[in-house]
Order: sequence, then C-alpha cells, then structure tokens
Amino acid sequence: MKRRIAQLPLHRGKAPAWLFQRMKRLAGAITMAVVDAFGPGEMLRRLADPWWFQAFGCALGFDWHSSGLTTVTCGAVKEAAKACGDDLGILVAGGKGATSRKTPAEIAAAADRLAITAGERLVYASRTAAKVDSAAVQDGFQVYHHSFFFTPGGAWCVVQQGMNEAAGLARRYHWLGESVEDFVCEPHNAISDLSDAAARTRPEAPALPLLNMVAWEAGDNRAASAAIVRDKPEKVVAELARLTEGPTLFLPDHHPVLGADVNLPRLERILRRAHGLDPKNFESLLGVSGLGPATIRALSLLAELIYEAPASHRDPAQPAPAAGVSPAVPKYADYSFAHGGKDGHPFPVDRATYDRSIAVLTEAVRKARIGDPEKTGALRRLGRLAAG
Repeated sequence: MKRRIAQLPLHRGKAPAWLFQRMKRLAGAITMAVVDAFGPGEMLRRLADPWWFQAFGCALGFDWHSSGLTTVTCGAVKEAAKACGDDLGILVAGGKGATSRKTPAEIAAAADRLAITAGERLVYASRTAAKVDSAAVQDGFQVYHHSFFFTPGGAWCVVQQGMNEAAGLARRYHWLGESVEDFVCEPHNAISDLSDAAARTRPEAPALPLLNMVAWEAGDNRAASAAIVRDKPEKVVAELARLTEGPTLFLPDHHPVLGADVNLPRLERILRRAHGLDPKNFESLLGVSGLGPATIRALSLLAELIYEAPASHRDPAQPAPAAGVSPAVPKYADYSFAHGGKDGHPFPVDRATYDRSIAVLTEAVRKARIGDPEKTGALRRLGRLAAG
C-alpha cells in the first residue's frame, strides 16, 4: 500500500469568504488544466503527493505552515466540482467533521447518477482508509477530516487529516488507489514526512505507546488478532480480565493496556458481534461496526501474549532511512509567493494578481476545450522556463 504522511502545526481559523471564493475558482481552473493535459488519474496522483498538495494549497493563498491548508484546499476543490459539474474531471466526497461521515452516501449518489459500476468498491475504499488511520494506526492523531477524490472510471485517492491538540500538531495522510495492494499492509518506502516532530500525548493522560498495525512487520500480529476473534468471546474477555485486574498491567513497558482503557462489557459486546461475522483476516476484522482503537489495542496485546506475534510500534511517518543520499526537500512554501497568504505570510493576499491568475488559467482551459491548445502549450512552456 503506497501511503505518505505530512505533519503540520495545528492552526485555528478559516479562510475569509472573499478569499475562499477565489480559491474555489482557481482550484477548479488548475484541476481542469491538469485533467485536460494529463488525464484525471494524474490529478489524483498529485493530490496523493503531500508535497504537490502543499504547494497547491500555497498557490491558492493558504498559509504554507497551517493545518487548515488541508481542509480548505479539499473544500475548494469540492466546491469547484459542485460548480463545474462533470466538467471538472474528478468527483469529490467528504470533508471535515460531520461532513466526513456523509462520504459513503455522497459516493453512492454520484455512482448512481453517473452509472459508475465501481460504486461499492469506492465506498469500501473510503471506509477502510478511514478505519485504518483512525483505529489501526494509533499514532496520537485523531482523524477529523476525510476527503475522497475519484473518477467515473473507478480511480481514487484519499486525503485525510488527524490532530494532536496536546502537541499542537496535525498530520495528513495520503492514499492513492492505484498503488494499494493490501489495505492493511503498507511498504514504508512510500512514506514521507514534512516534520521531524514526534506525536505526544497529553501530559495528564497515561501514555499509550504508538501502535502501527499496518506495518509490514506486524503481519503475524494482524493474523493472530483475527484468529483470537474467531475464538469464544467469553474466553477472550476472561483472559483480558485476568490481565487487567490491577490499575496497570504488569507487562513490558512498550505495550501496556491500562485497566481504565478496557471497558470489558463493551469489549465483550463488540467481540461477540465480530465473532458472529467470522472475520477471515485483519482487513475484514477492521470492517466490524463499533470496533475501534481500544479493541484493536487489546487484541494486539493478546496476540503478543498468546501467539508471541509482535506488534509494531514504529511511527509510520518515520520509516527506516533509505540507503544513499537523502533527496532534496521540495520547497512547497515558495508557492506562497504566488499570491500571498491568508494571515499575511509571506505577504497579504494580492487580490488583483489572484484574480488575474484565475482569469488567465480559466481562459486557457476554455480555449483548449474548444480546440485551441496554443495557449495551454504556452503556459506549459512558461512553467518550464520558470523552473529553470
């Protein structure tokens, strides 16, 4: 599974209405230009690249170092899709907070309207990606934003974001459907991070070690977790009750399960439901309704104790260093100089320049779509010239 991660400072506030209206128009024009020149699949690949996505948001005028760039950029593309209809080339579902829970219904509605045969598969991809980053990857970030981008042909990508309020950080997760080989096993060489900052928990809360159930080295632990659920639920609960009798569990520090974190009656209800569904593997186990981080952590612990199947506690944002010279870090913040930034960094948004950018790009797309590719070609050449 090809998956990349970006980590950002957590910022409050939102784009003012006058700026968001321009962001929507420019996001639509850029998306149309990319789709017309390279196809909708390439637009998904770019959205799934954290560096390109960050530069995209900066060019739209949002602050390069703000977590709000994610939600506003996704929202601008979604609003552009609403305004342009099927002409945009891609479809968008989901969003922030309660809107994210409407994602399956929005995908299904679009699939019905456009007769997309892959509708059920797209809904499954959205739900599974959200469940993985909210339950299977326990890195200290609570997922609160989920945007799903897709095409009538069934290609898709996900951009979702989690927050760690205690650390003042947000982390963005990118998925690209064409690279997903296994929803619950991701190769670490497809992960990148914008920050070296590590996830931290609230100082007043018991520290729970990071748990990465989708790391390749956690394969045995995943298989054992599913096997435990297929066992008798009362047997599993009894084992957990024995292990959590005291205020803390006398186990190695790297993987404690605190008694306060294990609600045995609720856990038993979830296990009975999962047992009835007879999950064949960890991926199907994740699909059980109500099964969340606490249940996953408890099952992972039992998998270690009973089957001696080690869990992974490696942060997915910090993979093992690759051999050779480290690649240069893309300067996505440079794109903030295109139009300025919402909060005045590196300078206040230049409305006149912003509006000219929208007009030029929109006109280029319009001309290209009526058989005059000269202007689009000129823009492409200009981009190469500017890149040096």
